[in-house]
Amino acid sequence: MNRSSGILLHISSLPSKYGIGTLGRSAYEFADFLKEAGQKYWQLLPLGPTSYGDSPYQSFSTFAGNPYFVDLELLMEDGLLEKEEVEACDWGDDPRYVDYGKIYVSRFEILKKAKERGWARDYEDVMAFCQENKSWIDNYALYMACKRHFGMRSWTEWEDEDIRLHRPQAVAEYTAKLSDDIELFIYIQFLFFRQWEDLKTYINDLGIEIIGDLPIYVSLDSADVWAESQFFALDEKKIPKEVAGVPPDYFCEDGQLWGNPLYDWDAMAQDGYGWWIRRIAGASKLYDVIRIDHFRGFDSYWAVPYGSETAKNGEWRSGPGMDLVGLLKEKFPELEFIAEDLGERAPGVEQLLKDSGFPGMKVLEFAFDSDEPSDYQPHTYPRNCVCYTGTHDNSPVMLWKQEAKEEDVAYAAEYLGIADEEYNWGFIRGGLRSVAELFVAQMQDYLGYGEGHRMNAPGTASGNWRWRMLEGENTQEIAQRLCKMTKMYGR
Repeated sequence: MNRSSGILLHISSLPSKYGIGTLGRSAYEFADFLKEAGQKYWQLLPLGPTSYGDSPYQSFSTFAGNPYFVDLELLMEDGLLEKEEVEACDWGDDPRYVDYGKIYVSRFEILKKAKERGWARDYEDVMAFCQENKSWIDNYALYMACKRHFGMRSWTEWEDEDIRLHRPQAVAEYTAKLSDDIELFIYIQFLFFRQWEDLKTYINDLGIEIIGDLPIYVSLDSADVWAESQFFALDEKKIPKEVAGVPPDYFCEDGQLWGNPLYDWDAMAQDGYGWWIRRIAGASKLYDVIRIDHFRGFDSYWAVPYGSETAKNGEWRSGPGMDLVGLLKEKFPELEFIAEDLGERAPGVEQLLKDSGFPGMKVLEFAFDSDEPSDYQPHTYPRNCVCYTGTHDNSPVMLWKQEAKEEDVAYAAEYLGIADEEYNWGFIRGGLRSVAELFVAQMQDYLGYGEGHRMNAPGTASGNWRWRMLEGENTQEIAQRLCKMTKMYGR
């Protein structure tokens, strides 16, 4: 990775007329903005279909694309939808925040109309798409059709034990019975990947690469666990024995109970880690660089008994380490990886990061505890790292300024030399001039936005993943200012 910089903005946060950002016009315009601003990377959150809570880190499939991101205007141009049909739907009335409830009601009905018009026309292309993605598309489409059939509940709650346990005869029976919905979910994926490939080609042709986020765990409520349960730590009834989380720490006395099923690493190793190889191969179709979320789970992971109310009673277990990481490097030499190594440091994780050669992460908002030195301060950085003002889980800089201790805010200003410029641009300048090979900031930081503009507040159950940029906010003035600074600091 050469010395460079980029911007973090999820697809959902792009402006659009229909409630949520998509793979259409605004995405192309944002790519143009990145080019004008001298940026080399566009960082995204996971692109999978979201489940309850709307978090991109809890998806129905690690391979599929989010139906919400299929651009409806492109479907109109393709003759699959009429403008009147789309505008008759209620997409919400606040352009700043996604209304997921309204989108959920409207999105699949309108995509069903597109499928009814396009299935026969595109049949040969759809079948070719299915052949190319045969390792996951049938299981995903059947899973989503079954979820609809069983009232959108997780597969662990389906009344029919045979299909819940993915028995072959039941799979055949439900495939026949739910064929209309199966075709719908296949066609939606066909549309998503067709639009994505066009957009990615455009972005790459501008000299910009895409950084994508890969959560280390997958959701229990997913086609991945339902269809390939042999690779997860489940009992004979396919209920998790233990689930993922992190132990209590300074920030949370109960720890964090994520609830994702843990991997059966022994079963995966016996299979040659085939599931992970297929997973990374799928992600490589979407991204040029993969950021592995919670990288430390490859070294050791916190296992919490299923049914626990907190993460207190877990214990550390050993992960696959370089057995898996080295294999992924060998199988995907063209891919670059970033290791999300935030949190409590452990010798095993630090050694794994060193052995992998992957760049770790440094967050400027963590650097300015006025009480004690921090290795997040830029003068301590190695070159092989990625510097962020903050991640999607952090406050934008201007909100951090409002929330942090007064002495920490003053210390940051002194350290970064923030005097006559805006506070957010002082942080950006500090990251750009660091020795880190890559610098990334949230789009909110370039806009100078604070309260009300946070993407996610960990530990809160609602109100997250909703923020959107408004039309015209990414101005030419911002692009030119950023481009000047980017050139000044050799990025």
